[in-house]
Amino acid sequence: MDDDALIIDRQPLPAGIPERLAAQLRFVAEADKLKTVLRASPLAAADRRENDAEHSWHLALMVVLLAEYADEPIDVGHAIKLVVIHDLVEIYAGDSPVFVPGAADDQQEREAAAADRLFGLLPLDQAEELRALWDEFEAGATPEARFGKAMDRLEPMLLNWLAGGGTWGMTGASEATVRAREAGVVAASTSLGDATGLLVEEGLRRGWIRP
Repeated sequence: MDDDALIIDRQPLPAGIPERLAAQLRFVAEADKLKTVLRASPLAAADRRENDAEHSWHLALMVVLLAEYADEPIDVGHAIKLVVIHDLVEIYAGDSPVFVPGAADDQQEREAAAADRLFGLLPLDQAEELRALWDEFEAGATPEARFGKAMDRLEPMLLNWLAGGGTWGMTGASEATVRAREAGVVAASTSLGDATGLLVEEGLRRGWIRP
């Protein structure tokens, strides 16, 4: 989404709200745009695609429920922060479907610019904190970031399974590209990686994934 107007500009806050709180509410209002960013993944419960806000909530729930399967001890609260923050930049950068050829060619540049713009709406201390969380997730250099990335890979694979193929049927999807997503789960959890491998194997057997 590329909308220069802020949500808050459509209905400015009343005078008298302290500057710091006004900045925070401005950011919260702008985050409402995340609900409009559609992903390629199908929902399991309805005949439509999921949006980024739904995806982020699902990842947070998965962190809570599945943390026991992390190969390294993780701080669950910190991991939840990472997965809640990680896709906010798509408010401005848009989603980059993994199985669409070329969709991710300039993803890093688009998302970095979006991070500068979006987190810059916050008071400086919180802008720096959220940008650091986003950078941490992107780098995948901590146990929490690696586990968050694993959830980010597992969730759409589970939705694809429940949809009888889902995005596995897209042009750029094949066993090799699906296995590459599976590897992101394996990197943080042997147990969840094994389960994901079974989904892929059965998806191949059923013809949902091209060899």
